[in-house]
Amino acid sequence: MTDFKTLPNKPINEGIQYIAKFPNNYGASIVKHSFSYGNEKGLWELAVIKYDPNESDIYNFELTYSTPITNDVLGHLTEEEVNKTLKDIESLPTAL
Repeated sequence: MTDFKTLPNKPINEGIQYIAKFPNNYGASIVKHSFSYGNEKGLWELAVIKYDPNESDIYNFELTYSTPITNDVLGHLTEEEVNKTLKDIESLPTAL
């Protein structure tokens, strides 16, 4: 993962959401909208997400707060910080 802005995206809350889905059944929801943490400064919010291994729809996921990445959402992220966090998520062991 080199640039999250190449990921699938859709409008959300008068802003944008990017979705990452990795082979380890983890992914991320990256948002910038009117009430995301950091939006007022042009920064991004990221939530770690978990997929059912049998799910093919990238928009059908659950937020997870039990990874070494974070136990909450991450706010006020630069684009570089988002890309680094995505690499960290991609490196997690496979979620069951």
